[in-house]
Amino acid sequence: MARLFSILFVSALLQCVNTLVSAQEPVKMGDPFILNDRGTYYMYGTSDAQEGIKVYRSKNLNDWTGPVGATGGFALVKSDVWGEKGFWAPEVYHLDNRYYMFFCAEEHIAVATSNSPLGPFVQEVKKPLISTKAIDPHMFIDNGHKYLYYVAFTNGNVIWRCELNDDLQSVKENTVRKCFGASQKWELSRKKPVARVNEGPFMLKHNNSYYLVYSANHFANPDYSIGYATAPKPTGPWTKYKGNPIVSSTDKITGPGHCGFFRDRKGNLYIVYHSHFSAAQLSPRIVHINRCEFIPNPDGGPDLLKIRPPKIKIRHRKQ
Repeated sequence: MARLFSILFVSALLQCVNTLVSAQEPVKMGDPFILNDRGTYYMYGTSDAQEGIKVYRSKNLNDWTGPVGATGGFALVKSDVWGEKGFWAPEVYHLDNRYYMFFCAEEHIAVATSNSPLGPFVQEVKKPLISTKAIDPHMFIDNGHKYLYYVAFTNGNVIWRCELNDDLQSVKENTVRKCFGASQKWELSRKKPVARVNEGPFMLKHNNSYYLVYSANHFANPDYSIGYATAPKPTGPWTKYKGNPIVSSTDKITGPGHCGFFRDRKGNLYIVYHSHFSAAQLSPRIVHINRCEFIPNPDGGPDLLKIRPPKIKIRHRKQ
């Protein structure tokens, strides 16, 4: 009897340990985006890129459950939208009681809608938003204008912008303009793989200045990093911050990039981004969340965007 009790105790202990280990796993995805929808956080990103877009859910930013999407964990599946593969870099917005997901498929940008942040996100008409190849869509609304920032393949990965029509389903063609491409020294790493890249745009507005945050270098390069440029208007002209990059590899993370920003229930600003799995392994990529702040610029001009050291420890419990 004592031996049987011992076996049962050890078995129960191992089960508890396994559950704890599972709960401590990081969220594994690239190109993360977090939507704060009425106090609940939803995280979307690139994972099962040949099938669609998954979503995870949290109440506190530390503990994430999922995938919790409406279709087997997916918020979007390829049968509901244009494209057969390459589902990347989603962003979700809650506007007028509808949820809009901008996403990539087959190196094109598309937009789908849903009644829920969990999906299913569908397209009534299955088509790309832009006819030419483009990736990494980011929407920004300012003074009634709906801007789309994205990446086109023109002498490398270059950031462009345009305006959307009010239905968010089409582009005002005469508004397409180039923002900028790789130019600063840190953006031109000679480590392999080598590529001219500015990508993953995300816009912030602070004190009437506009901050276009982006990533540079090939995403598989250990020098993949995050920087920003500022402008007096959302249309430019853009001046890259001389202190770039603001997030780069350390002894703890490698290749951080493709970020998004969001605010918590108290209005605090956060950045979410991915890194390589380790210094020796690219995938699966790992999600990180840091607090952010704006501080006065000692040289004058727009305040400086500063990223605090990470204090949030992301834990993933499988659904």
